[in-house]
Amino acid sequence: MLNVHIYPEKAQWSGLLKRPVKDAAALTATVSAVLDDVRRNGDEALHRYELQFDHVDLTSFAVTPEEIAEAEAAVSAELREAIELAHRNIATFHSAQAFHGEHCTVADGVECWQQSIPIEKVGLYIPGGTAALFSTVLMLATPAKIAGCKEIILCTPPMKDGRVHPAVLVAARTAGVERVYKIGGVQAIAAMAYGTGSVPKVYKILGPGNQYVTCAKQLVSPAEVAIDMPAGPSEVMVLADGSSNPAFVAADLLSQAEHGVDSQVLLLTTTPGIVPLVEEETARQLARLPRRDIAAQALQHSRIIVLHNDEEMMEMANLYAPEHLIIETANYMELAKEVINAGSVFLGSLTPESAGDYASGTNHTLPTNGYATAYSGVNLDTFCRKVTFQHITAQGIQSIGRAVETLARAEALDAHRQAMKMRRESLEQA
Repeated sequence: MLNVHIYPEKAQWSGLLKRPVKDAAALTATVSAVLDDVRRNGDEALHRYELQFDHVDLTSFAVTPEEIAEAEAAVSAELREAIELAHRNIATFHSAQAFHGEHCTVADGVECWQQSIPIEKVGLYIPGGTAALFSTVLMLATPAKIAGCKEIILCTPPMKDGRVHPAVLVAARTAGVERVYKIGGVQAIAAMAYGTGSVPKVYKILGPGNQYVTCAKQLVSPAEVAIDMPAGPSEVMVLADGSSNPAFVAADLLSQAEHGVDSQVLLLTTTPGIVPLVEEETARQLARLPRRDIAAQALQHSRIIVLHNDEEMMEMANLYAPEHLIIETANYMELAKEVINAGSVFLGSLTPESAGDYASGTNHTLPTNGYATAYSGVNLDTFCRKVTFQHITAQGIQSIGRAVETLARAEALDAHRQAMKMRRESLEQA
């Protein structure tokens, strides 16, 4: 079960907040070998790795229209309606993020502005493994379509029968994705980064995954392709006090622990008396979970930490920079004002993290492993670039021309100086 720490000294905090990690050198070496193999050998390498890792012998990687039709028939009306409801809410929230660039007159005759332009080719990675995360399809494809990306491809691991989970295909159709490939793991990242005979190269790869996928994204991003963020094993931090419902707190912890054995869940509280109640509830609920073996392993490297006051809770929360931060205290709106580092925040006892995972409308593709200190979760801007424009008139040359020349001369860039000087002098001679 969870490890309990009562009023730890601040010198201990960094140790308590360490994430579970694999050996970095071994991980990088393994991932690099797969990436290089796919880069050199394309589809042939993809076929080998699908046989090795996903245990399927594929004759084609692309999902066919017939498979999509079969998936439509296999998904219940209730699930289809839930997928469509989630899609509507995600679309509503992300549509509200549309950028409207203002034209700015920075000086007489000098006008500047920004325009948001969609990335033309994006690749979406949807994890498979122990769960078919069809909700992630909606989280990635919906804003990609709203942004206006021209080419959207999706890679996801096949099931043991060589097919993609029906709900994944229904979610893809609902969100408007037409090209789906049965490829998982590092080999999928490589295929989208380098391109193969079957899979087109994209400009940006998005989507979560395990430590192998995260490492692959980071290795291909410097030279081959952009990525959304480092997004690895799932994590949640819950803040609770004497007003919190122990059953709700336990449920929130377990909802992340069941993601994978390398997930991490943390509970911070100012109320020691809630600890045994949460432990009891966690044990009771864990025993009923179909994925209890996975959750139990995740709980082994998870923690309950009792702190002196709200200030310490928020200091530790911002130090950890959690992917998901749930504030279930009585004064949750006050503590929300103190949040600095978090991927997504859930406020009050009636706002479980699972709402954001599925249907509240916010995006669940979020920075993990402390990257919330510098990265945002996926949003509409993730699929766009901001291009700047400027227009200078004759009056603008008078406004800034001599300053440009002076600055260029001071940097010993004479061609820069001449480019402005020639224009200024041509206007003076006119």
